[in-house]
Amino acid sequence: MGAVLRKTSFSANIKERRDYSCAVYDAGGETIAMGDHMPVHLGAMPLSVRSALDAFHLGPGDVAIVNDPFRGGTHLPDITAVSGVFITCGKSADFYVASRAHHADVGGMSPGSMPMAREIYQEGIRIPPVLLMRAGETCRDVMNLILANVRTPEEREGDLLAQVMAARRGESRLREISARYGLARVKRSAASLLDYTERLTRAMLRGIPPGEYRFEDFLDNDGVTDEPVRIAVALRVQGDRAEVDFTGSSPQVAGCVNANYAIAVSAAMYCFRCLIEADVPYNAGLLRPIRLIAPERSVVNAGLPAAMAAGNVETSQRITDTILGALAKALPDRIPAASSGTMNNLSFGGHDTLRNRPFAYYETIAGGMGASPRGPGRSATHCHMTNSWNTPIEAFEHEYPVRVRAYKIRANSGGQGLHAGGDGIVRELEFLDDADVTILSDRRARGPYGLAGGSPGQPGRNSLDCNPLPAKTRVAIRKGETLRIESPGGGGWGQ
Repeated sequence: MGAVLRKTSFSANIKERRDYSCAVYDAGGETIAMGDHMPVHLGAMPLSVRSALDAFHLGPGDVAIVNDPFRGGTHLPDITAVSGVFITCGKSADFYVASRAHHADVGGMSPGSMPMAREIYQEGIRIPPVLLMRAGETCRDVMNLILANVRTPEEREGDLLAQVMAARRGESRLREISARYGLARVKRSAASLLDYTERLTRAMLRGIPPGEYRFEDFLDNDGVTDEPVRIAVALRVQGDRAEVDFTGSSPQVAGCVNANYAIAVSAAMYCFRCLIEADVPYNAGLLRPIRLIAPERSVVNAGLPAAMAAGNVETSQRITDTILGALAKALPDRIPAASSGTMNNLSFGGHDTLRNRPFAYYETIAGGMGASPRGPGRSATHCHMTNSWNTPIEAFEHEYPVRVRAYKIRANSGGQGLHAGGDGIVRELEFLDDADVTILSDRRARGPYGLAGGSPGQPGRNSLDCNPLPAKTRVAIRKGETLRIESPGGGGWGQ
């Protein structure tokens, strides 16, 4: 499914950066398997699937889409497409398939739809569960409504139809498997796979010393005020069960760093999955022995009308850092120091005078990985909740009015220690046309933490023609000006 989505999509964000995830669900909407695409989608996609199934009785050829963060989405650019797979002639689907893709623009107040918003209504078109395809035919009214609200409609339509094709590939593969082994056996095996993952998760939890482990970390700010945003966690482990409690985290904020419950679930599941040394498949079995508490209207479980653009990309990273920090107290010989802790989100748009067309672009920029008891951290790596690639310079300059002036390792930005943290990246872009630019980044006020006596990584920096820029900002860049983003290095481990 992922291969089809990547090869048939229009935007660089999907075909080059691979900012998407694909998964298969049973008839009850439980995750059977999910590709190792984007960790931040792990726990969130099932909630979007559930919202689609609650809204519609999906028939053959139907495809529902949803991006609403208050219905299982993460942020508005992430659109989830859900369809049923009918192996028999029954009225209900035997399986469901879904894909989630980050669309480079879904409208809103800034190109790229990652704005410095104060409420969700400023961030783009908010899509509740709706049918994009009915009985195999495109619902043109729904498609036209979406395309009328975005800056690059041709690209959006191409990416949405790529998600439809990914679903059809998933359906054809499930039909092949069922024809080969029989539907009853496939369903039994799917149920057994969930039980297998649950057993591995419980065995991993029994390896953690029982007790309560607390940790807190902070986002630099919410983009509106300079106040740090607190993420606090109490991790309670007893036998083969665990509880992750975010009580004490900051209330939801005015800026766009609010996360929803789905993001908190994704981060928690990712952290625990990393502790399982076996090649465990991702499915619903992972969450069975884990309970998550996220107070309502907090920064980790925000409610309307909270702005959410950076919650998926920045707050998810800090939630991960906080959970791993708590786990480091229980398993000091296994947990790495903090990685860069930000996706260094860059979005921009305008009118391309050379190609005579509008453009909108979004990317995340890698940083340094934290060092661990086993060795140094890797440099220039998308860490933790992001698993995307970069946009190659050749593709970048071919598609957009931008010249890449520098793209290199940020030497000596990793924290020192027995094992050094990985170095970040320097990305320097000269704009060949005027552009409306938004940066959503973090770890600019304080670097990623070290562990066991290791020093923190170097904080990141943003600048325009050598003049400093805030971590979160919107700026009008003129033709010929140069934007420079220096991502944080990872924390060091050990003295």
